[in-house]
Amino acid sequence: MRAFTFERASSVVVAAKAAAANPQAKFIAGGTNLLDLMKLEIETPTHLIDVNGLGLDTIETTADGGLRIGALVRNTDLAAHEIVRRDYGLLSRALLAGASGQLRNKATTAGNLLQRTRCPYFYDTNQPCNKRTPGSGCSAIGGYSRQHAVVGVSDACIATHPSDMAIAMRALDAVVETVKADGSRNAIPIAAFHRLPGETPQIETVLDQGEFITAVVLPQPLGGKQIYRKVRDRASYAFALISVAAVIQPDGTGRVAVGGVAHKPWRVEAAEAELPKGARATASMLLADARPTEQNRFKVDLVERTLGAVIAEARG
Repeated sequence: MRAFTFERASSVVVAAKAAAANPQAKFIAGGTNLLDLMKLEIETPTHLIDVNGLGLDTIETTADGGLRIGALVRNTDLAAHEIVRRDYGLLSRALLAGASGQLRNKATTAGNLLQRTRCPYFYDTNQPCNKRTPGSGCSAIGGYSRQHAVVGVSDACIATHPSDMAIAMRALDAVVETVKADGSRNAIPIAAFHRLPGETPQIETVLDQGEFITAVVLPQPLGGKQIYRKVRDRASYAFALISVAAVIQPDGTGRVAVGGVAHKPWRVEAAEAELPKGARATASMLLADARPTEQNRFKVDLVERTLGAVIAEARG
């Protein structure tokens, strides 16, 4: 790990200004992803800004009946919160499917959204990786790609987004609230928050330099049957081969977002009109532009089968 300087931010704006002034600065809260990347010298910040003391660790109802989740709410506390369990069960189930109890005790809401891919080539500094070193190439293309993306890919990157929480947030139409260095505030729909790789896979979100997440807001509860189903190589502490986050209403309509298949949480609203017809019609629209490799082609069928199991469970 390389040497770095450290400060504790006294306010949200101070934190944003400090990060905006230094392109090599990083915010740190739980550190469950950042510290690992620093140890491997994948992330090499020269300055860390501790944001744990900013009081962004509360969960509050909004005036229109939704829920505002502070950026520093720990995953364990969010999953266990009474309102989340009652009204946003999809989110609670997704959180409990991720990582381990120890990591959930430290990981934060904002950090979960910002975690970086677990592509093995990204983590291996001896291998070319456009996310780590832009322009160096993508070792996963033509390499071992079983875990990788099948849709929304580019010739520069086929990595997947690792978060379980973000998949549920996408199905629930969350909004990410931020503050910039000039004190201005922004509200970003989660549909627009994460980027597809294109030619710049190292740019993973739409955040500006120094822009600081303060909260995630959920709209009014959707009701219906809320299910999160994660398919992985082992029963715990593993990232998804694919995951399905679904909200199914009694009439068979609903929403569905898929994880483990793209560089961002994957949802195609037009495909949701097919839910009453079943998993095959819905999955074919969800993955209409899929470009799988020979090694991960099975994910296309796995999405359909997992969605079918979710629809069957929703119907009882």
